[in-house]
Amino acid sequence: MAMFSQDELEAIAGALGDTSLGLTGPEIEFLITSSRMVDPGPMTKRVRIYNAFVESQNTKQNRTHVLEFIRLSMKPARYSRDPTRFEPMRALLNQALAFAGLVVDEAGTVSSADRATTLPEAQRRARDLRADLEGRGVHPDVLIFCRAELLVDNYFHAVQEAVKSVAEKMRLKTGLSDDGSTLVDRVLSGEPPLLAINPRSTISERSEQSGFANLVRGTFGMFRNPTAHEARIRWTMTKEDAEDLLTIVSLIHRRLDNAHMPPRS
Repeated sequence: MAMFSQDELEAIAGALGDTSLGLTGPEIEFLITSSRMVDPGPMTKRVRIYNAFVESQNTKQNRTHVLEFIRLSMKPARYSRDPTRFEPMRALLNQALAFAGLVVDEAGTVSSADRATTLPEAQRRARDLRADLEGRGVHPDVLIFCRAELLVDNYFHAVQEAVKSVAEKMRLKTGLSDDGSTLVDRVLSGEPPLLAINPRSTISERSEQSGFANLVRGTFGMFRNPTAHEARIRWTMTKEDAEDLLTIVSLIHRRLDNAHMPPRS
């Protein structure tokens, strides 16, 4: 049965027990107990997690309880009171899991993925992608997603996170809390829409508004909905694909930056 190597366990424990982004001491104590592992007691957070992992794997001769600890620790509901913790922690954990051929999605599900080769390769991907996108004049709100931890296994995560930023911008500009196609319909459709990208005074301008709404809706459909299922693991995205898709996201951001809120009767 597959087991984690020592290096992999150290990396995973280091991510989960990270000083600034990781689990707290009480959380670690609760999760070790909930995962039916032996708690080595209070000590440095990453060492405590690592020792619990090693004891469990050596005793059980499998990684079942280690995976259970990861699943429990990454349940989104755990972060409902402090949601800003979840994504940074998930990114850090995925960087460690990539070398074991695993990934945690935004729903907290652990799935198989292509194994990363080296961290320097991921860092090189991030530099190259950012340089190419800067050459295209891509929107600054998109460039921030060209990070090594998002590119450790492929380019999908960078595009996925950039698409999330589109939804966040629409929520910030309108005060809504919706997501996906519901958010697009409420913000960009309707008479008048909450956000208009042009004066909407001619048939052509109204068609442009409708087409823009369809573009955003389609982008969400590609990168928001599949992540709750299994499509992400089967999509090997090339650097060229990522650049083209991030350029589309950049266009969306620029149009939203210049959008206005039409008066409502």
